[in-house]
Amino acid sequence: MDGRKRSDIRPGQTVDIVLKADQRTGKRTRGVVKNILTNSPTHPHGIKVRLEDGQVGRVQEILE
Repeated sequence: MDGRKRSDIRPGQTVDIVLKADQRTGKRTRGVVKNILTNSPTHPHGIKVRLEDGQVGRVQEILE
């Protein structure tokens, strides 16, 4: 599942995000969602989240 809808993302889920520094390459970082930073219900580039380790990026994929 992609990370464009805020309603699909919950704290505690494992996700792949793209960090701001990695946007050009598209390199993904895996982690667990701590909190959701995007307030709008959808975002074309992915919902912005903070991972439990403190990294911030946009969700590219929600892992089951």
